[in-house]
Amino acid sequence: MKSKAMLYAGGILVALILLAGTCSAGFFIGQAYAAPDAQPLAETFPLLQLTPNRSESTPRVEAPVDREALFEPFWQAWDIVHDQYIDQPVNDETLMRGAIDGMLESLGDDHTSYMDPDQFRQANIPLEGEYEGIGAWVDPTGQYLTIVSPMPNSPAEEVGLKPGDEIIAIDGEDMTDIDGSLVIRRVLGPAGTDVTLTVRREGVQEPFDVTVTRAHITVPSVDSRMLEENIAYVNLITFGDRSTEELRETLRDLLEQEPKGLILDLRNNPGGALTTAIEVASEFVGDGVIMYEEYGDGKRDTYTAQRGGLATKIPLVVLINEGSASASEIVAGAIQDHDRGILVGTTSFGKGSVQNWIPLDDNQGAVRVTIARWLTPDGRTIHDSGLEPDVVVEMTQEDVEADRDPQLEKAVDLVAKNQTSLISSQIVHQ
Repeated sequence: MKSKAMLYAGGILVALILLAGTCSAGFFIGQAYAAPDAQPLAETFPLLQLTPNRSESTPRVEAPVDREALFEPFWQAWDIVHDQYIDQPVNDETLMRGAIDGMLESLGDDHTSYMDPDQFRQANIPLEGEYEGIGAWVDPTGQYLTIVSPMPNSPAEEVGLKPGDEIIAIDGEDMTDIDGSLVIRRVLGPAGTDVTLTVRREGVQEPFDVTVTRAHITVPSVDSRMLEENIAYVNLITFGDRSTEELRETLRDLLEQEPKGLILDLRNNPGGALTTAIEVASEFVGDGVIMYEEYGDGKRDTYTAQRGGLATKIPLVVLINEGSASASEIVAGAIQDHDRGILVGTTSFGKGSVQNWIPLDDNQGAVRVTIARWLTPDGRTIHDSGLEPDVVVEMTQEDVEADRDPQLEKAVDLVAKNQTSLISSQIVHQ
């Protein structure tokens, strides 16, 4: 089944950005389409490129289901509609697809859903040429396309879009119940053109409109510098196929300067490829479990640290916020559970489930099903709850307007005072 299905980590985090054809297999839209020989969407987001260690458990034994008896009420309702509904004839395919949609919706999981043939076909059409957009990482798996984080210096950041903002309409057209992958295409467009997003924001009573001018955007994986007090700073922006290489090059350069400590900034990092998450975590955690992937039958895949990490001993502080998601949470969770460093900032996004896209036979669309969840080394779930930092430091609007960064300031203070061994249970609110 997996050979014809697409595995998604964290429900996919996508960037509405221009990528110049050198994209990685993570969670942004250019990665699915930038290469000239790009495969259809359902084949271009490989989740696992590692061979995990599987811990087996006793399989669940389920009683056989009498399908004929179970579906008697369904077929009775089907016949009533055909016999008595006022507008005849009814469309049998529409009824069938509605039944599938309702079945999956009844599970109560926003990330399990049905895509009809037309939607699935549109989602699989590769975009051509260059990719331009608003520069925001998004989650397309909920009821509405949701901002995970705006990218630095992007149009989305300039107009004030925030993590958690839901796009409920585009250019005045209601996006309710429109598949997120199709909504993304409405947001994308030529650089220099405008798109008006109707945004629903928690804490704001009424939805409001934001007009964003699209732009060309290129995104490096890593930014770094030496801070005061001889402290190294690394901002990991995304998890792509070159991120590990860029991170290692950066760490070599910084460690040659013999810093007294290191700050890893994962704020507004929406994640990416699972393989990269394991590699990145292994740069800071020398051995042991990095994460578990747990399935519905209790089985687990175990991912352990790879050898050769460059920064496994240096004092470490990790910055996270509500825009830190998916792979970022894997890395931060491993560092926290191993007491390798301390987390500073605000609670992370909470994206830790794995989806499997399974095309239905005879081009009848596809079903997306949540098949697993990620767990930290201590067995904590990431999904929905996120990670709570050891030291909680809020970033206010006043801080942003005054160009202050109290979270980074706190991280520098902790490293300077050699207080990076704070254990995870000692939550300190600033």
